[in-house]
Amino acid sequence: MPTKRSPHAAIHIQALDFWLARAAVLIIAGLQMMFVNPNLVVGPKWLDPALELLILAPLSVATAWTQRRARTATEAHHWITIGRFRRAIRLTALLLTGLAMLMNFEALVAVVRALIAGSKGPSGQSLLIDALNIWFTNVVVFALWYWNIDAGGPASRGLAGKRTPDFLFPQMLGEGDKDPDWSPGFIDYFYVSFTNATAFSPTDTMPLSPQSKILMTIEAAVSLLTVGIVAARAVNILS
Repeated sequence: MPTKRSPHAAIHIQALDFWLARAAVLIIAGLQMMFVNPNLVVGPKWLDPALELLILAPLSVATAWTQRRARTATEAHHWITIGRFRRAIRLTALLLTGLAMLMNFEALVAVVRALIAGSKGPSGQSLLIDALNIWFTNVVVFALWYWNIDAGGPASRGLAGKRTPDFLFPQMLGEGDKDPDWSPGFIDYFYVSFTNATAFSPTDTMPLSPQSKILMTIEAAVSLLTVGIVAARAVNILS
């Protein structure tokens, strides 16, 4: 019988994932600052990244605090307190991810309007660059979504062995290949997001829950819209 991973063993594995997730948010903020066309955002170009970083800073501090407490936790009431903080952290992380997604949708709508209106020349070329920016931001945002929702979030995946997963990874199939200590990390979710954005459908990892299917549908639709309209307009703009 596979043994359930201990809380302390899971904490070490989660640490790298949290750093990668923070780096992903920084990448999103950096990409938003690189928009060539200022009409893609409401207000100054720095406002959206500033809001994201304003949420990320206390979120990172709270995450580091709970990880430090978890390493030394021995009593049941300690884990109850840590669990409450983790739930608050997860809700804040979901809020941050949702905010980044809405800002990216806003930029996508602006690009689509400009391309349909027939922007050409340097302006049209800059819109193509911005569209590619939006596409990659979409991949990173949904990687964060998948990482945050699967099996209750990153803090729960290594502890709750019976929690129903939202995604079925290849490592979960086949009795001979199963590793009881394996759980997907941020890189796994980034791969799922990237392949879904390029193939417009799941590849080797299947969505199981309604929320994962809805998110993958939205990501594929945004990717298809971005790639389809941009490719169609690029022929006219660049010619």
